[in-house]
Amino acid sequence: MIQPFSIARLPRIEFGAGGMKKLPDLIAQYGNRVLLVTGQRSFLDSSHWPALRAALDKAGIGWEQARVDDEPSPQLVDEAVRQFHGTSIAAVVGIGGGSVLDAAKAIAGLLPGGDSVMDYLEGIGPEKPYQGPTLPFIAVPTTAGTGSEATKNAVLSARGPNGFKKSFRHELLVPEYALLDPNLLATCPPPRIAANAMDALTQLLESYVSIKANPFTDTLAESGLKAVRDGLFAWYEAGEHAATGRARMAYAALLSGICLAQTGLGSVHGLASPLGAFFPIPHGVVCGTLVGAATRVNLAALRERDPGNPAWRKYARAGDLLHGRHFPSPEEGHAALLALLDEWTERLALSRLNAYGIQESDFAHVVAHSRGGSMKTNPLVLSDAEITEILARRL
Repeated sequence: MIQPFSIARLPRIEFGAGGMKKLPDLIAQYGNRVLLVTGQRSFLDSSHWPALRAALDKAGIGWEQARVDDEPSPQLVDEAVRQFHGTSIAAVVGIGGGSVLDAAKAIAGLLPGGDSVMDYLEGIGPEKPYQGPTLPFIAVPTTAGTGSEATKNAVLSARGPNGFKKSFRHELLVPEYALLDPNLLATCPPPRIAANAMDALTQLLESYVSIKANPFTDTLAESGLKAVRDGLFAWYEAGEHAATGRARMAYAALLSGICLAQTGLGSVHGLASPLGAFFPIPHGVVCGTLVGAATRVNLAALRERDPGNPAWRKYARAGDLLHGRHFPSPEEGHAALLALLDEWTERLALSRLNAYGIQESDFAHVVAHSRGGSMKTNPLVLSDAEITEILARRL
């Protein structure tokens, strides 16, 4: 029997090298004036930026621009909404990494009404029910990591000792289009490739073993894990197969976003929220540095308390998929998976937590704020001591 499951709304997906050429026509469906939300430098310094401006001019599409630096804050979103509310903007396009896409998603959702995003952030403020309307939003990722192009979440951060990292979340915020052109990934520097790729890998793995996983998401997660296996280092090492690696990782990141939107995530992302709020550590670095330790702790807890959990078998299957071979027993598959995650963490030079000022004395504060939505879909409930062990292993 296949147990009942539900799949939430997805964007229309345009995938393929050279796909940026389709963007003016996609925008023109909605009107002749667009807000472009970009990062500060990477895309703007590339050859794609003047090409896009020329194509928009040729199509008779006027544009305004907002820029995102670092992880987006509620203040940045509110400022953009104040600036462009009541103008003739017909659509919003986010071109950049996950931070840019999340900011653009929130801006698109708030421009028609002009409200503050603080009214809608989960766990912050009045948490008013969001009812729209939203402007059409087109997501164009230039990294392969967060999968924000496929989700309804706009994750916003306020950093500091009393900071937060919370979502503005609603199905109306799902992009109208996810336009994935692997050519846009060509200018990513190696540290960004490493962090974003390990974010995608973590999202695939956590979705795969989530308590809300289903046959539909399992199939996508397995396909994504194979794409990471074959694409990550081809892209990272910039050899003759780099273009193929970029395409595979863009595909893997997209699948990771689709999966997490349906299943939720796990302990790594449960910890990523407070760590990213309290310390200046990039989200992808949190994922990359913790995924091996979290998998090890989850497996130990499963062995002790719940060996019949489907995640026990799935972790072994993930070891098979990432190694491209079948291991005779679950225990051998688990060992192979853990060895590979440890190897990749070192090979990709992912920093330990202490590089960002995190100390053992901070653990209790982080753990106390880690039990949000992501932790609730971990394969089993971890104790405070087990969550602390994850942090300790990567201090």
